[in-house]
Amino acid sequence: MAVCLMISFSTIARAQQQASINLPGSGRLWGYAFGDYYYKAHSDTLNRGDANQYTGIQQGSNAFQFRRIYLGYDAPINRQFEAQLLLAAEDASDATQSGKLTFYIKLANLRWKNIWKGTDLVIGQQATPAFSMLEEPIWKYRSIERTIADIRRTPSYDLGVGLQGTFNPETKHVGYDLLVGNGTGAKPSTSRSKWFYADVWAKLFNEQVVVDLYTDYYRMHWQPGFHQSRNMWKLFAAYTTSSFTLGASAFINLLKDGMVQTYSGSQPADTLNQQASGVSFFVRGQLIANKLGYFARIDHYNPVNHKNLAADDEWIGLVSNYNPQNIERFITAGIDFTPTPQVHLMPNIWYNRYTSENSSLKGRTYRDYDLVYRITFYYVFGKK
Repeated sequence: MAVCLMISFSTIARAQQQASINLPGSGRLWGYAFGDYYYKAHSDTLNRGDANQYTGIQQGSNAFQFRRIYLGYDAPINRQFEAQLLLAAEDASDATQSGKLTFYIKLANLRWKNIWKGTDLVIGQQATPAFSMLEEPIWKYRSIERTIADIRRTPSYDLGVGLQGTFNPETKHVGYDLLVGNGTGAKPSTSRSKWFYADVWAKLFNEQVVVDLYTDYYRMHWQPGFHQSRNMWKLFAAYTTSSFTLGASAFINLLKDGMVQTYSGSQPADTLNQQASGVSFFVRGQLIANKLGYFARIDHYNPVNHKNLAADDEWIGLVSNYNPQNIERFITAGIDFTPTPQVHLMPNIWYNRYTSENSSLKGRTYRDYDLVYRITFYYVFGKK
């Protein structure tokens, strides 16, 4: 009798647990993390690279590190509303004064589904359309490196109001994303300026071809006589099959009053417009289906469209992460071992070369590089 009662209670408990999972309004806890063991094989003489993750690290250094930890919660409120919260610990900037990695609020938003047919309204801290919605998932290897626009710290999230939709809700082959935000990510803002984001995308030929056109505009200063602003245009395209993916991304960023040119003589310094550009190509694919893959990528970044500097002249950047003094060439490649779909082990190389815009420099001050050998780990929980 006791055994029968125990079996009955166990059956009822399992049924209640299953029912609670399927109840409307139940949420989903999920997350992922990635990091590496790295060895710094070569260091740039002048520690160029600004926000690159290995700039300033001494040659011969090695360490285990986490580069990102996500903990998210998606909470459907009803058929029309859904809430999202995402905590993130990433980059050295997210460390406490004691040097320990800590979480901050990266996303916190409310989604009003189908505010009109095929379009959602999103209010709060949310992903921008710069790359995280389409380009980054197709590149697939954020655990290896940011996209070329992300390396320059184009915002991947912002606090504001956005519209995300498709022009034909039945096919969902062509769509758009619009967002007005503070432009300060997770940090509070008191500025009059707002960051305007927009993109249109298309998925063609059974969604094997994806094309995405993105633009943004942000006026950084309002002082009389000094109109500093940025305006990026970016085109991304990819071709995807079950065995491989090819992709390319190119951007131009028009930085009004983005840099100052100083001269060696008595001539006064000039404030100049800066036109930065970058192009990125990648390939990824399968060597053994769902077990062993590969990836490779090459980027070229040119911070200005001017001719090389003369001897003893200098360009000084006024816009963060757009140092006008060096052309950069980035290369990464590696193998993706997947023992189970949610776990990845990836031996890879990370290489970034710096070439000075000042052609009068010689040797390693004119051209040098950072080189890192890594074994990257990446695991996901709570979602596919």
